[in-house]
Amino acid sequence: MTDLAARTTRVVTPPKGRRRLPDGGGPRAGTITAFLLPFFLPFVLFYLVPVGYALWQSFRAVHRTGGQYGTSYTSFGGFEQYQKVFENTEFWSSIGRIGLFGVVQVPVMLFVALIMALLLDTPLLKLKSVFRMTAFMPYAVPGVIAAIMWSYLYSPQLSPVVDLLNGIGLDPDFLGPGAVLWSAANISTWLWTGYNMLIMYSALQSIPQELYEAAKLDGASNWAIAWRIKVPIIAPSIVLTTVFSIIGTLQLYAEPAVLRQISSNISSTFTPNMLAYAVASGNNYQQAAAISVVIAVITFVLSFGFMRLTSKRAGL
Repeated sequence: MTDLAARTTRVVTPPKGRRRLPDGGGPRAGTITAFLLPFFLPFVLFYLVPVGYALWQSFRAVHRTGGQYGTSYTSFGGFEQYQKVFENTEFWSSIGRIGLFGVVQVPVMLFVALIMALLLDTPLLKLKSVFRMTAFMPYAVPGVIAAIMWSYLYSPQLSPVVDLLNGIGLDPDFLGPGAVLWSAANISTWLWTGYNMLIMYSALQSIPQELYEAAKLDGASNWAIAWRIKVPIIAPSIVLTTVFSIIGTLQLYAEPAVLRQISSNISSTFTPNMLAYAVASGNNYQQAAAISVVIAVITFVLSFGFMRLTSKRAGL
């Protein structure tokens, strides 16, 4: 009995010629730091530091000594800048405008992306590589360049599309007060549909083919397989693309900023980002920082709230 206990509790020594791993069995802390530093250093310098600086600036205010034309100085102002943001009617107008933009543009864009992904996944489609590359190609065009390209198509003096529509008795005004928002939405849809399509298509490629074969044996049509099998399985990808689209909508800047050069119906406060830029251009950096912080909070609340509402259904 004693010999058995001794053999059981005996420490096993490693064979000669083999080095023992350090405590924990993993690589040394220095090696981990060396691999993580190229990521964390830019992340801290170009993300955390600017965010922290903007947050700090948003709590400061400019004061003057000796009246309106006295010497200015900045000091802690509490929530003064945020109070001005919430009292700014132009800010709420831009939020309402961008909210309407997102409610219409995001579902349309994602629905088109889903249809394209399902078509790309079906065996009936020929020349899939050409279709995939053509659909993704707009994403390779920078947003500013895409807005300039479309601005030529919207301009009544330059657009062959406008001339063609005029020839059949139509008189479109793509840059009018009621259409300019949707002209910008069309540019965003053209830019990002292919990107979202590839995310959904990648998710479709991970579905086992046995599911399709079993569904066909049960008599399911291609339409039933698409909407009752494929779409529910790739629901997490649809949720992910929706969150990306919500964030992108609240960051909208390039498209309306370019169209503003040819349309008087887009003001410098058309979107929240344009408002922040216009305020910063007037050297009111503290107010611009407060606007940016409020936009970031709204973006977080909307995206996180959407994730919480859809996570259980999507299987996230």
